[in-house]
Amino acid sequence: MHDNSEHLASFADLLAGGLAGTWTVSCHPPEDKDDLAELTDRIWDLDLVAASLATHPLRQAAVLTRTDGAQLAVLDRYDGHDGFLVAALAPRALPDEAYRTVREPDGIAVTDDPFVSAEQVASDLLVRYDTALAQARRNAGGGVHPSQPDRVVMTWQPDGGIATAPVGDTAGAVLVANGFVQDEQSGIYRLGGDDTAVQALAVREIGPQLDALGIGISLRRPGTRTAPGTAPAATPPSPAGTLGQASRAR
Repeated sequence: MHDNSEHLASFADLLAGGLAGTWTVSCHPPEDKDDLAELTDRIWDLDLVAASLATHPLRQAAVLTRTDGAQLAVLDRYDGHDGFLVAALAPRALPDEAYRTVREPDGIAVTDDPFVSAEQVASDLLVRYDTALAQARRNAGGGVHPSQPDRVVMTWQPDGGIATAPVGDTAGAVLVANGFVQDEQSGIYRLGGDDTAVQALAVREIGPQLDALGIGISLRRPGTRTAPGTAPAATPPSPAGTLGQASRAR
């Protein structure tokens, strides 16, 4: 992990130079608290980066902006490996409703070699990001108007807890009523894993309650681990709203 802002900025500059098209770089040190909070809300991820933010709030970041408005965020990683996390950012201009049925272009972990990382970003993250952007923009043009996200996606955390990205007020109330606690900075909901019986009961109770509201639920598991007291999912989780703007009705 790199805490040095200059190192992150230098990496971001070199990464931008290795990507096709024209990219500009802006850096946000720890004192840019409002900007960092806004970036956290816009990170378009329900997997690796969401899990990291659930335990390590954003303290610094670099943002790469392409001439067409696409943006990537470069973040520190806290898993004991060198390098960074790179995540897509949801556009500010699109309404929450535009993200319905759009699969999140989940971020990736990269090494501290910016040239190798640029190849990985270009061949993986940017391909998925451009696809998601195009679909969200089509949705916005078509006037999609859901009142709540279609699905709440929960993700297992390394400490045994469960986290889910910010959701609408209705779904959020169900989560809180069943023991989830919302982080004030990131908006992420977390359910501790200290008592697995309580955790299992919460997972069982939340599903029917959200279903009655027309909201589905998925639980992402690392490897083959299953939720306590539940059967493994038969199919991969369906797309959910984005982290922040794309999954939370304001």
